Amino acid sequence: MRIAVLGAGHVGPVIARVAIEAGYDVSIAASGDPAKIELITQVMVPGAKALWAADAAADADLVVLAIPLHKFATFDPQIVKGKLVIDTMNYWPPVDGVQELFEDPVLTSSEIVQRRLKDSEVVKTFNHLGYHELADDRRPPNHPERRAMGIAGDQGPAQIVADVIDAIGYDPVLLDGLDQGRLLAPGGPAFGVPLSKPELHKKKEMQQ
Repeated sequence: MRIAVLGAGHVGPVIARVAIEAGYDVSIAASGDPAKIELITQVMVPGAKALWAADAAADADLVVLAIPLHKFATFDPQIVKGKLVIDTMNYWPPVDGVQELFEDPVLTSSEIVQRRLKDSEVVKTFNHLGYHELADDRRPPNHPERRAMGIAGDQGPAQIVADVIDAIGYDPVLLDGLDQGRLLAPGGPAFGVPLSKPELHKKKEMQQ
């Protein structure tokens, strides 16, 4: 599987690195010329290819959207048209400031992302663990300290992503639809909390 990570800030390079170490073919892109992230890619994500965002997404089976949330309003949906997209972003006004696009009292942030990326299939994950924990907290299958990672979205796409999460080193827990992403979002019961698979399943049951 080829994975494109769009975003070369704090989160994107970590996801790219753990994906490479799990055996995936990974490219990474920032918002501009890939030459500007060539050095950081060599140092922080050895083995990844720095590309223009459109080129990275075009060749990918899975696109990880790890851009700052305040830049999403200007992100071109055509870049990921027809793609399976992981939304790693959180709407957190104390950090992001008030973003009018995400000021919806009914929809989750990922439902808003899906509404704008109408020709893509959006799944939410990677958003409820700190990026600094993502590499260090990986564990092999059946390890007693293996953490769970929630995946919100339709079951078919979510299962594809679940296989990636499992390969990276986390127990995937599928949540039924993007609206269930509230469990994983800032203020939700799973956000920032280290949980085992049974513990995350229990949180899921309590929310339903």
